[in-house]
Amino acid sequence: DTRGRLYTCESRTRRVTRTDKNGKIEVLAERWQGKRLNAPNDIVVRRDGHIYFTDPAFGNQADTRELDFYGVYHISSKGEMELIARPSGRPNGIGLSPDGKILYVANSDERNLRAYQVDRRGTVSGERVLISGIDGVPDGIAVDEKGNIYITAKGVAVYTPEGKLLETIKIAERPTNCTFGDPDLMTLYITAQTSVYRVRLDVRGAVP
Repeated sequence: DTRGRLYTCESRTRRVTRTDKNGKIEVLAERWQGKRLNAPNDIVVRRDGHIYFTDPAFGNQADTRELDFYGVYHISSKGEMELIARPSGRPNGIGLSPDGKILYVANSDERNLRAYQVDRRGTVSGERVLISGIDGVPDGIAVDEKGNIYITAKGVAVYTPEGKLLETIKIAERPTNCTFGDPDLMTLYITAQTSVYRVRLDVRGAVP
């Protein structure tokens, strides 16, 4: 975040944590209404401290879960947690538009990307399917300063803010997630099954 703290979705321990620069770990979420989370998967933090994360369940995680649904959650800047969506398929990657007013959630089972409106208080409303029929299984998400959305699926598919496919960045393996890095935020780092790739672009990553 803006204070240099690291946010982690710990799928095996079923919790979301925040680690400060001194290595101190703070648990932000591990239960919903008394039941353990499924397996937090991906997370995004808005500049003003609002946190959003997905909670699907893949593989063996599905056999031991206590909740009977998949969820998308919001943790306010005051630490208050709320459930904002219960999709029928498994939510996966999550991201924000450059102005922090639109939340994007990829759904691996439905192979689509949903968009939600987010107000200044971090409240989410107005669910809609922005992109459907994604080629491959959508996983992680990144967003650039122009609002273009990068979805790891069969390659890294790049869409406009309106949901039009611009191009697909192809790599040798199936990608799992991506994020912008380097001091100028113009390098897209891509994780895959056995490797990490990087691609220089002519646009900066967004800082919502």
